[in-house]
Amino acid sequence: MSAPDPVTSRLLGPAEVRALAERFGIRPTKRLGQNFVHDPNTVRRIVKAADLGPDDVVVEVGPGLGSLTLALLPAVAHVHAVEIDPALAAALPGTVGEFAPALADRLTVTNLDAMKVEALDPAPTAVVANLPYNVGVPVLLHLLAALPTLRKGLVMVQQEVVDRLAASPGGKVYGVPSVKLAWFADARRAGPVPRAVFWPVPNVDSGLLSLTRRDPPPGDRAAVFALVDAAFAQRRKALRPALAGWAGSAAAAEEALRAAGIDPLARAETLGIEDFARLAAHRPR
Repeated sequence: MSAPDPVTSRLLGPAEVRALAERFGIRPTKRLGQNFVHDPNTVRRIVKAADLGPDDVVVEVGPGLGSLTLALLPAVAHVHAVEIDPALAAALPGTVGEFAPALADRLTVTNLDAMKVEALDPAPTAVVANLPYNVGVPVLLHLLAALPTLRKGLVMVQQEVVDRLAASPGGKVYGVPSVKLAWFADARRAGPVPRAVFWPVPNVDSGLLSLTRRDPPPGDRAAVFALVDAAFAQRRKALRPALAGWAGSAAAAEEALRAAGIDPLARAETLGIEDFARLAAHRPR
């Protein structure tokens, strides 16, 4: 795979976004969580913050009309654009051919629900996307599980979701998404995104989340995630009673907690992913 050369794309502004939408008969839908970015400075900022190299292969979920796609193509070796909307998927190659004709061979468009992605060729090394807000967390977790070659990422989601995903143990917003993402990656906030850069303007604040793949703790992911779900299902309770169903009884839960070196009176939000993995290994048989 040859490294990208210094070819640039013409980026989409508000007029281009609306013209393309009209041309293709596309209206953003809440059902698919569609809010199209129409500000060139924002997509340039995202690409810069993603810390991409010329050999990177990017998977972009929900490329929409192509605003971010056009900014990504000059910076990387290849872009996999995964789009669930058939009309948008069909339109994207033509848009790239119009605005970045020299880079069209770096794009592969896949008309598919991102939750069904299992493999992509060439294998992606980074995820960079304006994720649909209604499915952002499950899509991100699925991609990290399904695509082990992903080493880093930068995604745009609701600011409150960014805060949850980047939260550390002990905080009020720390919860199931925080713990499950920590299995795959270290996450940090990478800055806010103004509402005005979207069409239509969303009624929520947006933000960027930066990801760096990490080695997971020892253990079976499915078993650990089942434990996380059980612990947070009654997050106001101490772990001893909260995990009675998981362990078979409150007494068995206490025994497992003590064996894992965890206070039975602690609450779920005080445990990190390593704690949950260690506890899962002590589940009564």
